[in-house]
Amino acid sequence: MTFTEALRIAAEEMKSVACFGLDPVLERIPIREGNPGERIESFYSGILDKMKAENVFPGAFKPNYAFFAQYGFDGLYALQAVIRKAQSTGVPVILDVKRGDIGSTSTAYAREGFEFWGADALTVSPFMGTDSVQPFIEFTETKPQGIYVLNRTSNSGAKDFQGLKMGSSPLFMKVSRKIAQWSALAPGNVGAVVGATNPKELRQIVSFYAKQKNPVPLLIPGVGTQGADVKEVMESLRKSRYDLSLARINSSSALNYAYEKTNSSDYAGEAVKALKKLNQEIGFGEKRKLTQ
Repeated sequence: MTFTEALRIAAEEMKSVACFGLDPVLERIPIREGNPGERIESFYSGILDKMKAENVFPGAFKPNYAFFAQYGFDGLYALQAVIRKAQSTGVPVILDVKRGDIGSTSTAYAREGFEFWGADALTVSPFMGTDSVQPFIEFTETKPQGIYVLNRTSNSGAKDFQGLKMGSSPLFMKVSRKIAQWSALAPGNVGAVVGATNPKELRQIVSFYAKQKNPVPLLIPGVGTQGADVKEVMESLRKSRYDLSLARINSSSALNYAYEKTNSSDYAGEAVKALKKLNQEIGFGEKRKLTQ
């Protein structure tokens, strides 16, 4: 099984291509007892238990390593526990670490992400080139694991470099072509991070990947607090005839801390309610043949 096959299975079983970003911020977690790790673990355990009770799930979870690591070993122990509990739902876990270094260091980072943390996929930076990315790819060659290479990110400063013209094409399209080449090394296991905050560029990249021989899964951040519109994202995917089961549309703070908008004490219930609404806006579970 390839990572793309695992994504398709999860999308169909969970009726979702949403990605639930896990970004713990202690000041926003309404649990006051315990050390930072215990509070984080309890917070996400409550949300995951509520998902099971309501039978409402995303198509992927995306814990952000830095948000856990900022709390030291307490946060890292919580990350380990949260990854395991999230995977118990049958939903893939994408560990957002954005790693990339010289080959030997990348090999160590890949071993950490896939073997120690047990992630189903990792985010990877492409800007040191093939020898930096290849060790991550090699770890996925015979397993249903994958990587998402940063392609066109959702932050406002991305234009400083990613939008620079390289001849007739912007840099992000040069990166898209390189990702398509890398995908031949482990077909079905190499994806791209493409932000939703610039709809025109999103359409350009999605149209390119939709035409490739090897499927390129997409991780699409920017929905929710960053302001991207779900309907625009879905329109871009549909018009490009991209396989929607391979897309994961990420929302983090808007799901994690949905209780803040309603002034509710039921943080878990509000998070699951917000996820259910996002799933409905995406519409994957209601209409299967979305690429037609």
